[in-house]
Amino acid sequence: MIYNLIIYLIQPLIWLRLLWRSRKAPAYRRRWAERYGFCRGKVKAGGIMLHSVSVGETLAAIPLVRALRHRYPFLPITVTTMTPTGSERVQSAFGKDVHHVYLPYDLPGAMNRFLNEVNPKLVIVMETELWPNLIKSLHQRKIPLVVANARLSARSAAGYKKFSGFIGNIMRRITLIAAQNQEDGDRFLELGLKRNQLAITGSLKFDISITPELAARALALRRQWAPRRPVWIATSTHDGEETLILQAHRQLLAVFPELLLMLVPRHPERFINARELTQKAGFSQILRSSGEIPSSSTQVIIGDSMGELMLLYGIADVAFVGGSLVDRGGHNPLEAAAHAMPVLMGPHTFNFKDICAKLSEAGGLITVTDVPSLVKEVTTLLTDEDYRLYYGRHAVEVLHQNQGALQRLLHLLEPYLPPRSQ
Repeated sequence: MIYNLIIYLIQPLIWLRLLWRSRKAPAYRRRWAERYGFCRGKVKAGGIMLHSVSVGETLAAIPLVRALRHRYPFLPITVTTMTPTGSERVQSAFGKDVHHVYLPYDLPGAMNRFLNEVNPKLVIVMETELWPNLIKSLHQRKIPLVVANARLSARSAAGYKKFSGFIGNIMRRITLIAAQNQEDGDRFLELGLKRNQLAITGSLKFDISITPELAARALALRRQWAPRRPVWIATSTHDGEETLILQAHRQLLAVFPELLLMLVPRHPERFINARELTQKAGFSQILRSSGEIPSSSTQVIIGDSMGELMLLYGIADVAFVGGSLVDRGGHNPLEAAAHAMPVLMGPHTFNFKDICAKLSEAGGLITVTDVPSLVKEVTTLLTDEDYRLYYGRHAVEVLHQNQGALQRLLHLLEPYLPPRSQ
């Protein structure tokens, strides 16, 4: 009752937040009805529902959704997100092959209205989105709920423990948690999950690959954009980080006058900010969305297109993964590693602690702490081909050695779905 009261009371604040964010991202003003469970005609009942809150979770879910479509072609799949960027990524990856709406806010009425329309046979939630009313409604309807690719940081676990009775009740209603590693699994057990509700599968983020089509497109674009120029990319950057990257690029240009930087901010609403910062710093720049081919004088390309990150990685020689020089916890380094390229990150990588530890131990990740160390490492990598190939080879080896979570998860899902021969 207290939880529901709070959720209802904060709705005006949520509306104000959506309006505030819509100043830079107009998509936040749209489709509000979906956020309250009104989705008639947009979904098809009786299939699989998968929730991935935003871009990172959606990227991890792409191989899973494709595998489920292949194994169960007779079941409709509904993919839900909470953010416009996640929505755009779903539509870019699957088009009309899946149904897509926003997951409603965790209000009893909204959730029941939504589930009445979707009526899934199985619900899969990516990583750790624990919505009490969603979980309660699924439990009452006897719909199995699997939390896939689950992770739980020590900080989050400590916060949940303050409400141990409430969280313990939620844990008992979850059918299965498929955790990324034993450490995460143990934290769920401490919150009240039973051992027969837990499986350790590894991380789905390792189950990515470069298709021949993507490799060919990347090679063609590299030949068109920078056939004889060194290229580095800085991705998923946050506020304050672009300034540091541009400072480093300025210093690198003194050593590599033809160096091209691809700068890809994390959130679409910050594309304009990145362009303004680049212009203010005096760089010659173009937007990826413009379709322009960079000239020999172009120094920066602002990656403002959606769904192209894997393609852009394929053009670069060296990658920096953002959210890590500022205290945001870092973003996924494996997409760069899949291209067998050196990966650099700052010291703040707690969002991908396990993955970054594996890469670092194997010699596939270089940690930088500030602009001078970033400049130093990029300079060495661009100057010494053997050094660059060494880190790139070790990065992709870590990726390959840790794959298999997808097949383990698919096996765990089989009891909750109709026979594949149907």
